[in-house]
Amino acid sequence: MKRQQAFGGSAKLLKGGLHCHTRRSDGAGEPDEVIRLHAKNGYDFLALTDHRFYNYKNFAPEVPITIIPGMEFDGTFAYDHGFRCFHTVCIGPAKEDGNGYDQDERVDSAKTTGQEDYQPYLDKIHAKGNLTIHCHPEWSGTSARYFEKLRGNFAIEIWNSGCALNCHMDRDAACWDELLGQGIRVYGVAVDDGHGMGDHCNGWVRVNAENTISSILDALKDGRFYSSCGPEIYDFYVDGDKACIDCSAASVVRLQSDMHPTRIVTSADGSMTHAEIGLNGWPGHYRYVRMTVIDKDGKYAWTNPIWLDD
Repeated sequence: MKRQQAFGGSAKLLKGGLHCHTRRSDGAGEPDEVIRLHAKNGYDFLALTDHRFYNYKNFAPEVPITIIPGMEFDGTFAYDHGFRCFHTVCIGPAKEDGNGYDQDERVDSAKTTGQEDYQPYLDKIHAKGNLTIHCHPEWSGTSARYFEKLRGNFAIEIWNSGCALNCHMDRDAACWDELLGQGIRVYGVAVDDGHGMGDHCNGWVRVNAENTISSILDALKDGRFYSSCGPEIYDFYVDGDKACIDCSAASVVRLQSDMHPTRIVTSADGSMTHAEIGLNGWPGHYRYVRMTVIDKDGKYAWTNPIWLDD
């Protein structure tokens, strides 16, 4: 049996937000207001990732929430052939644990013509001890061919609330399987990218970690989490020739590998809490499987992959 690493142990998974904005850059809410909103909605941790403006601070210190240090970095590389850009969420350890950024440090946007000369900016971020997330590929105008050579991102955004709610983009793992199918091991995260207050608290990760910065970052780096806009996932594993999942009440469970046509199990009344989908008869050799849960309200949750070669 192979079990996805989010589901080892019995501790309740932490709820966290990895990408949001405040009035420190172009968000609608004050930092303390944004933090209190997330705490009210059951978040255990939150990264304030204002554009090019690094943050460690909890602006609502009375709120029992862990603030993950971070910012959002960017570079635009095409106007003559349409708008295309790279946005990168950076999240890192506490300053005393080796983070190379300072509180309120401002950085300039990248000067880039594409992925080859954006890579050194990623390398610099990683050298400062930060993990990176590739943001909203659809909104950025970048199919996988524009960023598939970038190295070092631990995750790609598979749901982005701001893009989904305002543009109907980046709603269901755009480009993720193109990377996974190439053997690029990158995890999927659901985020809000909240600018307007209504964008917040619509997409999150559930992480198998202790509620400390270092434990959360280690779990994210290792893929010990799943992503959701509503449904809960309790277990995901491959047992012999079938993939199995336990979840909150669902209408559809979907199995995916690479770009192969999906297999689904459905429930007419939306009450399915367990599904098993056979793996026999899939053509070719797939390196991984992943599953998506969709509830009766059309809200999604996504597992991270199980790597079949491990």
